[in-house]
Amino acid sequence: MTGRPAGRPLVPAYLSTGGVARPSRPHLERLSVLARTGTPPPAGLPAAELALLDTLEDGSLAVVEAAALLRLPFSAVRVLAAGLVDRDLVLARAPIPPAERFDPDLLKRVADGLRALRLRA
Repeated sequence: MTGRPAGRPLVPAYLSTGGVARPSRPHLERLSVLARTGTPPPAGLPAAELALLDTLEDGSLAVVEAAALLRLPFSAVRVLAAGLVDRDLVLARAPIPPAERFDPDLLKRVADGLRALRLRA
């Protein structure tokens, strides 16, 4: 008898979402931040959604981080997270936008100032 292939999940991803292929909230991105609301989960919540709530027990995570911890595809975790947001069990926040580029001249002046301070000491 052979065991299951290494790294392959025991339950296929489409079963963990209950057969749902598209999230109810399409705005959830890879870097959207998920956090629990503190509302106790209702009885009969699917195991995959309970697992996602458990991963959020210690704090906030990006959707892609939760997917890595649960060893599920991003698309499946996105569906699970959307369901939990719909039930007010999880809050989802848009990803933090990347900072604008610094002015290269400003960076050069700061580096020159730091070198000057180092030479004085």
